[in-house]
Amino acid sequence: MSKQLVDVETLFLHGAGSHYVVAAIRDGSRVLQGRLELKDTSAGPRPGKFHAVRGDETEPRRPEEFVELARGASRIRISQQTSREGRERLRDALDGYQLEAAVVRTCRRCANDGRYSPITEETAIVHNDEHICPDCAKRELDRELSFASGAGGTNGGGFTSAAEDRLEELLLEVQDLDRIANLLSGGLDPDLTKYDEVSATVDDVSPVRTDELDLHPELADRTQRRFEELLPVQSLAVRNGLLDGQDQLVVSATATGKTLIGELAGIDRALKGDGKLLFLVPLVALANQKHEDLTERYGDRLDVTIRVGSSRIDDDGTRFDPSADVIVGTYEGIDHALRTGKDLGDVGTVVIDEVHTLKEGERGHRLDGLISRLKYYSEQRAAKRRSYDGAQWVYLSATVGNPNWLASKLEATLIEFEERPVPIERHVTFADGREKTRIANKLVRREFDRESSKGYRGQTIIFTNSRRRCHEISRKLEYASAPYHAGLEYGRRKQVERQFLNQDLSAVVTTAALAAGVDFPASQVIFDSLAMGIEWLSVQEFSQMLGRAGRPDYHDRGTVYLLVEPDCSYHNSMERTEDEVAFGLLKGEMEDVATIYDETAAVEETLANVTVAGNHAKRLNDRMIGDVPTKHAVGRLLEWNFIDGFDPTPLGRAITRHFLSPSDAFFILDGIRNGTDPYEIVADLELREDDR
Repeated sequence: MSKQLVDVETLFLHGAGSHYVVAAIRDGSRVLQGRLELKDTSAGPRPGKFHAVRGDETEPRRPEEFVELARGASRIRISQQTSREGRERLRDALDGYQLEAAVVRTCRRCANDGRYSPITEETAIVHNDEHICPDCAKRELDRELSFASGAGGTNGGGFTSAAEDRLEELLLEVQDLDRIANLLSGGLDPDLTKYDEVSATVDDVSPVRTDELDLHPELADRTQRRFEELLPVQSLAVRNGLLDGQDQLVVSATATGKTLIGELAGIDRALKGDGKLLFLVPLVALANQKHEDLTERYGDRLDVTIRVGSSRIDDDGTRFDPSADVIVGTYEGIDHALRTGKDLGDVGTVVIDEVHTLKEGERGHRLDGLISRLKYYSEQRAAKRRSYDGAQWVYLSATVGNPNWLASKLEATLIEFEERPVPIERHVTFADGREKTRIANKLVRREFDRESSKGYRGQTIIFTNSRRRCHEISRKLEYASAPYHAGLEYGRRKQVERQFLNQDLSAVVTTAALAAGVDFPASQVIFDSLAMGIEWLSVQEFSQMLGRAGRPDYHDRGTVYLLVEPDCSYHNSMERTEDEVAFGLLKGEMEDVATIYDETAAVEETLANVTVAGNHAKRLNDRMIGDVPTKHAVGRLLEWNFIDGFDPTPLGRAITRHFLSPSDAFFILDGIRNGTDPYEIVADLELREDDR
């Protein structure tokens, strides 16, 4: 026998029926696998037959070679899984050669394959009523994942590395493979689904009493009837000059009262005759809801109108009254008014809700340009009218990664409030599209059957990615629930809100697109989807939505569930899958808010600034959040005949009026020159947007 086989660290023996599996271990690797049979002699059990095993082949060896192997080993270990009789016979055989062996607990699966894998209470993993080693458990988990995803092999499954890493982490933590398998089939063991807990934090802010506010008498009366004291972030805003005209960037978690800050400043100035309120939001659905809310609250005293984006085909603007006291609009709606030279009158307050939109692709640079153009409009009007002092700016966001930098760029006072009044548990479970509704139903029932220490039943907001899916989920929930989205009539939405507040509903099912406007006191948030339409949620959007779980006046804690479908995406433009996105969102840090300009964005915003401000366009470019390459953009505009000097050409004016990119403009021009029907051109434009 070679010195390598004699001089081994561990000789491992495991009883397997009528024979013993033998493994010689050196430097952590198996250098020999064999099979030993004992025979009975007058002196007791002794080695009878010994074979070396290589794959499916066996090679007979002299029994004495086993004895040499045992004598050369630093230690001999017998598997605890060997029968009691088998262990005693082995020890008797080794005693005959004055050799000692210790009994150790090992992985049976490894032992049967001739591998030495000791396990302890800290490493053993339960599976089918036996204990196996972590390596075998991970291999079995791979098989479970392949089965769960309908794949034929461990590398062909639908689980990404992020999901597999999480499941392996859970496996080693709970040491029970059967529980992990139950999780894969839609189980809701809270010890397994729980990802982490966001602790409660409290900022001690002395509240401002509403009867101390210097407001117009009518607004003061309405405010005092609604509240005795302002919430902390509202109190901070007032103490830092909100009612004195100070521009502010307010960064505070969802449901902490940011919206009222803009209302107090804007409605007060409107009632005092110091200019109208512009309340701007990114989406038409949110504009409709905010218009309805402000009309209901102040419509008996002030004229409230709405301005949303115009259609490429029809732009009559019939709903828009530029002389109104309060104008609620989308960013594009108000920007369109500026680009087409509409007189907005004296603007006293501009509220930009969801200002973190500045970081988003197309919508980001358009908001950046809108802010610059609206500031220019306000300054020009103030220069012409001595009675008008210009606008106060209030920017609102729940999620900004770089608030100090952004406040500096916006020339606003930062009002930052980081309180999380109740802790939030965040959970992840895996399910396919069909299982998600069943799991949501179970979660909604479980939550509604609980009562907080404040005496309120648990209620749920379910976020999904389409209006149709809202109705589909709501119909399948056993407890009373309702869909809630911008496609419902105003009266129906208000009815749902009242039913939820009265605890007549266990859940509302709403779209992610309406997340910023949903204001239900829910204890639980369920993500049926991590997409908004055909785009994955950003960390900002996700954080804002999960922040809806748990209200201090109602609940002891908030609970969030992500129902994740492995290997799922909702559109072929989505490069990542839902399980990849889920763990990216849970681990993600808040993104910085900044606007990045490529050539297309720079040309579009410079053309809009030329249209609004003529030869002052460079000044508008220079004060935008992002760095606009003005010289290059102007060169392109001149080259493409979009401007003549610092005046837009008729072509340039048409392009900026309809928010066209240069490539879209050239596409339309080619269609016109080729005699394509105008409606067909518009349809092709929409298809181009879908492709992008």
